[in-house]
Amino acid sequence: MSTHDDAASASSELTAGQAAVAGLREHGVDTVFGIPGVQTYELFDALRREEGIEVIGARHEQACAYMALGYAQSTGRPGVYSVVPGPGVLNASAGMLTSLATSTPTVCLTSEIPTEFMGRGMGHLHEMPDQLATVSSFTKWATTVTDPAEVPAAVAEAFTEATSGRPGPAVVAIPWDVLTQKARMAPAAAPVPATPAADARAVERAARVLAGARNPMVMVGSGARHAGAEVLALAEKLQAPVVSLRGGRGIVSDEDPLGFTCAEGFERWADTDVLLGIGTRQELVWFRWPDTPDGLRTINVDIDPAQQDRLTPDVALTGDARTVARQLLDALEGTPPRESRVAELAAAKERARAEIARLTPHSEYLAAIRGALPRDGYLVEEVSQIGFASYFALDVYEPRHFITGGYQGNLGYGFPTALGVQAAHRDAVVVSVTGDGGFMYGVQDLATAVQFGLNVVTVVFTNNAFGNVQADQVRIYGHGSATELVNPDFVAMAESFGALGLRATSPSELGPAIEQAIRAKRPTVIEVPMPLSLEQSPWRFLMPASRAQAAEPERS
Repeated sequence: MSTHDDAASASSELTAGQAAVAGLREHGVDTVFGIPGVQTYELFDALRREEGIEVIGARHEQACAYMALGYAQSTGRPGVYSVVPGPGVLNASAGMLTSLATSTPTVCLTSEIPTEFMGRGMGHLHEMPDQLATVSSFTKWATTVTDPAEVPAAVAEAFTEATSGRPGPAVVAIPWDVLTQKARMAPAAAPVPATPAADARAVERAARVLAGARNPMVMVGSGARHAGAEVLALAEKLQAPVVSLRGGRGIVSDEDPLGFTCAEGFERWADTDVLLGIGTRQELVWFRWPDTPDGLRTINVDIDPAQQDRLTPDVALTGDARTVARQLLDALEGTPPRESRVAELAAAKERARAEIARLTPHSEYLAAIRGALPRDGYLVEEVSQIGFASYFALDVYEPRHFITGGYQGNLGYGFPTALGVQAAHRDAVVVSVTGDGGFMYGVQDLATAVQFGLNVVTVVFTNNAFGNVQADQVRIYGHGSATELVNPDFVAMAESFGALGLRATSPSELGPAIEQAIRAKRPTVIEVPMPLSLEQSPWRFLMPASRAQAAEPERS
């Protein structure tokens, strides 16, 4: 029985720290990632006494935010973390920004300098000039609570903001002195997410456009992860491929004839006359794929009205992806069935896959990973050659099983994010693929993995360089600059942390190494030497034709 059950009564006297933890319990939180500091002692003491919440302590504040990101992306529930104010918040800010980029619900509980010093610029410990304004610039919602009685409402609002509409990061800061103050307060109810429908007349217009389409395409992103059955039903009705880049992977299984990766989808792009986007920024359309088909008509489904202004579709359907997809299915119910295009679409997929198979050794290593990874396992990509290739060269069968940093492309997010996925799914297999440059950003949290039994299998592809940048530099300038790396012995380093260290030098060795790691049930690092090749690059599948030459370099 929780030590804070009295918080469920109509009104209880609690410290602000206790009230914040009670609020987490009211919202079903079972895990908090965090690093305590003097400004958050009261909060962490309340967490220690809350039996229903596990606290996983990290070795860097950035890892706290990333672990919450992985927890949330793989479950659909908010990931929660706590860091100290000032530098702790700034260290975590990359994770906040990635939460915003990937529309992932996360909640950060932090603190502030004592209220008597706020705004005075005296140089108090961890003081940041206007912390609230700073975090508000890269989060969905943030607040500073100076009255302990307002904590339950503030925590409830943070969860509401994080999960409603387009999900994203929320921050609640409770100053150092306020955390220990007591007040009588009642718990605030957990939010009930809204699932708004689109305008009925707009739905009818969209249905007419879809019914008259000659060669439609459906494009999905993370906003449609909960609408897989409805998306597939629409695709079957339209006999249309369902294309995804990152966040939408697995919404329609890659095993289904209608489930297309971005590379496979490009095979159909030139002939597309109607594009139905569902919960996606359509990055493929406005950035990656050249030559928009003449006369293309677009329909966009998004819960965020601002996205309709950005994309300016022919028909804007603003609402929840599942709800709107059902509306479209109802509106299309009376239309004649289309002739099956399964054979035609399967042939397009096979053409793309034959080309992808020539991307070696990337495709061979990813095939080895897929062969060893259980169907219900999770893969966390990373900014690396192998991570980029995983967008299109790794089969994904279910939504939320391909974890991504989205358009932020932030180097080093992958390994700590995978720890959060493992914390949420203790019995599942979680594989993190990363490069040597990215892995070293968060290698200290191997200690966290060992301490808390987070048995992630991390495959580190080494080329002793920030490889993607170096390849770009050599292509553009004829030489590299500040990209060469000196690495440790990753196997020995893993073992020094108490993890399992392995090495695989070929795709045929990698599969058995992953299987050995799974059997060991220990955090594992598998080092895979993979020399950089200027001829073999995943970018020709991600930025087809001339845009690949104009793309800005990305670090790896």
